[in-house]
Amino acid sequence: MNKLAMIKRRRFLNVATSSLSGFSLAYLLGSCSQQNILNNTTNSSSSLGIKSKVLRMGYQTAGDLVRNRKVLEKRLEPLGIKVEWAQFVQGPQLMEGMAARRVDVGSVGETPPIFAQVAGSDLVYVVGTQRNKTTGTSSVIAVPPESPLKKFEEIKGQEVYFQKGSASHYFILRALQSIGLTIRDIKIKSIPTIEARAAFLQGKIPVWMTSDPHYAIAEKMGRIRVLKDAVGLDSPGGYYIADRKFAQENPGILKILIEELQALDKWADKNRDEVKKLMITEQKLDEDVAARVMSRRTFAGRRGLSPTLIAEQQRVADLFFQEGVIPKKINIHDALLPPDLYAAITPPEIMV
Repeated sequence: MNKLAMIKRRRFLNVATSSLSGFSLAYLLGSCSQQNILNNTTNSSSSLGIKSKVLRMGYQTAGDLVRNRKVLEKRLEPLGIKVEWAQFVQGPQLMEGMAARRVDVGSVGETPPIFAQVAGSDLVYVVGTQRNKTTGTSSVIAVPPESPLKKFEEIKGQEVYFQKGSASHYFILRALQSIGLTIRDIKIKSIPTIEARAAFLQGKIPVWMTSDPHYAIAEKMGRIRVLKDAVGLDSPGGYYIADRKFAQENPGILKILIEELQALDKWADKNRDEVKKLMITEQKLDEDVAARVMSRRTFAGRRGLSPTLIAEQQRVADLFFQEGVIPKKINIHDALLPPDLYAAITPPEIMV
């Protein structure tokens, strides 16, 4: 790892694991012109720039249907582009990998790119995710069955275990606001979900924020009682994020990525049994656990970086700053590609 990458990783960890202020490094903007980014602005992927011969994709331990279905390999390998995959325990760790230049593109929730931008990572948003009325059923704030806590309103003063800088961070912040509390009314214990699971199943963690498949595994064992799920949470949803330099040099790859993501969501929604089989074989889940996961899984499609979506993500970043979770105010526009580039790589029907 080079010196710059090591510095960026330390800065990200500082932001994601504390609320200390004092960051003074300005966000580094790319200086590539429109002419250098685009060969032209037609809708054909072949007419957009592609420089790299390798696409390094990051994914999380919960699994990635894009990887399992090998849709990117089918499109990119005929173009002489190899796809490599790197696994991370959660979104903050994936963002660290990108800051260290070990990942070109990856999928995370709404929160990790905000923390990464505060830490100085040179990233850009590629595409968002649609949400619907059932989105959020697979993300929960939970306690062991024997817990004395009977309702979410009793959470004040409790130790709550989740990964700081992950999507759970925004979830808990908004959930607390809904009952008139703040993030300072709980005791945060930052630990990745996969690392906390065993302790929670043994009754050693009082309040746990988790999601599928960990939620489904605990359900099967009868070791979880849900206090609150994330249905109705005003999150903009998850994103695919890219390293800025990679994005500027490879808009043709990004266009293919967005096309395949949108097509895959449509396929998955119509072939849910096939998706369940992939979970069983690729994620090594028991069939009944996979069935529970699929009962809550939504495939709502992708969402382009429209002005509306950008404003929604800015609202999330502003809330983190207002609540003292991040040490400085950021501008989401500083982590965007030019509007006409988004228009060239994004299907018009998802630019909402």
